[in-house]
Amino acid sequence: MNKLYVVGIGPGAYEKMTIEAAQALKNSDVIIGYTVYVDLVKEHFPGKEFMTTPMKKEVERCQMAFEEAIKGKTVSMICSGDAGVYGMAGLMYEVGVNYPQVELEIIPGVTAATGGAAVLGAPLIHDFCLISLSDLLTPWEKIETRLLEASKADFVICLYNPSSKKRHDYLEKACNLMMEYKAPDTVCGIVGNIGREGESMKVLTLEELKTTKVDMFTTVFVGNSQTKNIGGKMVTPRGYKNV
Repeated sequence: MNKLYVVGIGPGAYEKMTIEAAQALKNSDVIIGYTVYVDLVKEHFPGKEFMTTPMKKEVERCQMAFEEAIKGKTVSMICSGDAGVYGMAGLMYEVGVNYPQVELEIIPGVTAATGGAAVLGAPLIHDFCLISLSDLLTPWEKIETRLLEASKADFVICLYNPSSKKRHDYLEKACNLMMEYKAPDTVCGIVGNIGREGESMKVLTLEELKTTKVDMFTTVFVGNSQTKNIGGKMVTPRGYKNV
């Protein structure tokens, strides 16, 4: 059976890619992905055939991967972070229904939540949830509900896709919603360009976060009622002292 890997390459730096992911790419004849992600791995895997599609061509990209696989090539479809967290794994299975002769194998990777958490300190030690602020595939009304319910439940909330040119005020709107249940001085953190050149981090309050400029390469962390700023690091206690 023809082999097709769906590989999470991590946040960007080669050193943050898992050994299993690197091995899958080494074993592949063809590496396919969104242009930005292919550029991140190209120099580390010379001699491979690289194929790309731009953003919003995800279905075509998946079909391309399967078409290459049925030619007898070993193929890797790459995603940033983890392929199963806002990645291509789900779509690959959906498209793969039309290619029963191709075997899929999902290779996990370091997602922005865990990669960014390591930069900030330890914000995700207790229960947390991931919410994307992109309404490209999800209605904003549903995102609003998720923000409100997660805040009401006192989750640490990690926000993906917090802003873009068309959505420049979405983080501010999200902060206003979360402040219905979270205090303005809730400890928060932002990390930009995780694992890439220009990586940056900042710990701040929810009130300060509301007016902070971010972009699509920023991951936002909003603490729970127990989260602390310890020496400039964002730390959520697990409660070991209470055991």
